[in-house]
Amino acid sequence: MTFLERSRDPEAHKHWYGDMEASYLYSTGIAGEKFFSTLRDKGNIMGASCPKCKKVFLPPRMYCEICFSETKNWKDVGKEGKVETYSVAHVDIEGNPLDEPIVYGLIRFPRTEGGLVHVISVKPEKVKIGMKVKAKLKPKKERKGSILDIASFG
Repeated sequence: MTFLERSRDPEAHKHWYGDMEASYLYSTGIAGEKFFSTLRDKGNIMGASCPKCKKVFLPPRMYCEICFSETKNWKDVGKEGKVETYSVAHVDIEGNPLDEPIVYGLIRFPRTEGGLVHVISVKPEKVKIGMKVKAKLKPKKERKGSILDIASFG
């Protein structure tokens, strides 16, 4: 088909049939690197604090999303939070039934903007919005600098 010819087959331009290989490297960035290395090395959950509007962001960000100031200050937000919302998974990522359901939740920490999504280690019938939970960290020698250094919340 030439440039001046018009295609009448919309499928020819909207779909790629077959495999397309793509490799990529996702960087956690400066704020993510500090968050994960502090979690790994010290076991602290850190938020980034805005010096202008005093908001604390978790996960941390390099710039305040409210006033666009650089978030130069870091603050330990503790290990205790509340369940903001949750979901119960009955199948794994492949769609296979799980032996036991897994509870995932958004955990909000006091005086912070945002929160962390993670496993909550309670039975599905026991989880409640607003319930207090505490981070359970893996032993220091098992931590690798990822969100999975937090084994669960419970």
